[in-house]
Amino acid sequence: ITVVTWNVGTAMPPNDVTSLLHLNTGETNDVDMIAIGLQEVNSKINKRLKDALFTDQWSELFMDVLSPFHFILVSTVRMQGVILLVFAKYYHLPFLQDIQTDCTRTGLGGYWGNKGGVSVRLSIFGHMVCFLNCHLPAHLEKAEQRKEDFATILHMQQFEGPVANGILDHDLVFWFGDLNFRIESLDICFVKYAIDSNVLSQLWEKDQLNIAKSTWPVLRGFQEGPLNFPPTFKFDVGTNKYDSSAKKRKPAWTDRILWKIKPPSKGLGTGGHRPSQGVLSVSQLCYCSHMEYTISDHKPVAAIFAVQFASKVDKPLVEIYVADEWSRPEQAVVRYKMAVGFHRSSWDWIGLYRVGFRHPKDYVSYVWARSDDGERCLEKQLCAQVMFSEEALPKGNGEYILGYYSNTSSSIAGVTEPFQISLPRSEEGSSSTDSSGSSSEEDDSTLVLLAPKSRSPSPGKMKRHRSRSPSLAKFQGLILRPSSRDRGTSRSPSPQSRCSLPRNIPTIHLPQEELGQHEVKSKELGQAAESPDGSSFYQTVQEQSGLRRVSADSSLARADPRNLGLLPALRLEMIDQAVGRRQESPDQGYYPCRRMSPTSPPGCGPSPKEGNSP
Repeated sequence: ITVVTWNVGTAMPPNDVTSLLHLNTGETNDVDMIAIGLQEVNSKINKRLKDALFTDQWSELFMDVLSPFHFILVSTVRMQGVILLVFAKYYHLPFLQDIQTDCTRTGLGGYWGNKGGVSVRLSIFGHMVCFLNCHLPAHLEKAEQRKEDFATILHMQQFEGPVANGILDHDLVFWFGDLNFRIESLDICFVKYAIDSNVLSQLWEKDQLNIAKSTWPVLRGFQEGPLNFPPTFKFDVGTNKYDSSAKKRKPAWTDRILWKIKPPSKGLGTGGHRPSQGVLSVSQLCYCSHMEYTISDHKPVAAIFAVQFASKVDKPLVEIYVADEWSRPEQAVVRYKMAVGFHRSSWDWIGLYRVGFRHPKDYVSYVWARSDDGERCLEKQLCAQVMFSEEALPKGNGEYILGYYSNTSSSIAGVTEPFQISLPRSEEGSSSTDSSGSSSEEDDSTLVLLAPKSRSPSPGKMKRHRSRSPSLAKFQGLILRPSSRDRGTSRSPSPQSRCSLPRNIPTIHLPQEELGQHEVKSKELGQAAESPDGSSFYQTVQEQSGLRRVSADSSLARADPRNLGLLPALRLEMIDQAVGRRQESPDQGYYPCRRMSPTSPPGCGPSPKEGNSP
């Protein structure tokens, strides 16, 4: 297990974190899990809003770097600028269960999350492990407050389940972060002399955390490797020089990584389990800082641990059986067998992933694990079967993995070994469509505002527009429809993605009273606007029931975005506003609205009597 902690000082991510994660050494092949704790990630209001809509840049960076090494994001938790990410090799995912997160604010008396702790706890092959990333109060004189805040975090964070409800109840705890402990008594000149002379041992006995481990009961049992690297705080940003500002902060080991093994229980433990003595052992293989990173006033710290234990789980909760290769659509059959005691849900699904996927929602396609005889198969230990539709399968050649996602545990309960998919690409239809006809096909990408969809704890139905972010907040009422060229090759099983839309922008209907105002406002724009091909989009002028259809000669028609060469043209349908106009002025003209998709509401008003009205 590799553990990394870094106070990034609100900086942007660097271009490369390979050496930080020890990916350029042979150790990577032996690492099974990686826990990354960050502090002081930029959490200003505009940045937090952006990160709420999209995955933050730091998480994206680590997922991009680790996915080629087959590390998958298991869980993540964020509290303002404090982030914790836990990765694992994909073949370990079925044995990582009971994943829970928690966070505790300690800033401003517990109301502000700039300080505090975030945690991810999980069962690893049957052993309960907790990763705790903390950012404690700063300054030399705040040692007692750091003690109180850590005790508060341990007390406040509670998890659900029959075992390991508190942090210290876990079999193994990794505690790391910007703990902000300083060097007491010694002046800055002597501290810098000891660093330059590489006699760091003279500073150890004055380190506040080393003192606290022997005097604070709350730290009893926590272990740490020797501090054989220079203090990691405080540096001038962009350099490896300690603070040269007017404050001249004294260097300190503020960034630390500790661990604690649960002491053996006396007699039978909770639930009648045997004592855990001799079951789990930890040895630290590496504990170092990385001076090559200069974007922050802190240096990152990494540690590699070898954790040995007797495995309590040797079979996944769901075993998946699949052919070695899918060369025809009818071969896309998935058989799976659920273990006794597995809590299946009608919202479980089986995802098809490319080798090198980044997190459980980073699928290519999926199929619901809703076998008709699912309960009978679970009860009698039989294999259930589902099948991917042809349109859901990726075309071309590649290596893929199947994973059974359990909605109950919010984790992958079973995976396959990589297998091959070799399906021919169907490009004939799209190429013939692009080349046929004398008139060029316009881009008809459409922006549609729809009513909220039904809830679904599973992957989104609109696969094309699903972010790879595991924490992406979705706009329920906003759907971007792809262009017709892209829809031809869509593999999404969602019916919405296969709906064909008219290629022409619909005729614009305006009330008689408003039309003159629009024509006056767009007169100058209309004189300069000409159709790209010289042809008119609207050919007729009709007046009926107070509505007028705009002709090609009018300035409003010439101001059409496609006439101006502004591509792609967007069709914006405000259903709520159209309904509002009708309700406010029922005796006046209003904009009729069209049904743009099967899920949009019916038309907002009587459709015009023209036979060629869209």
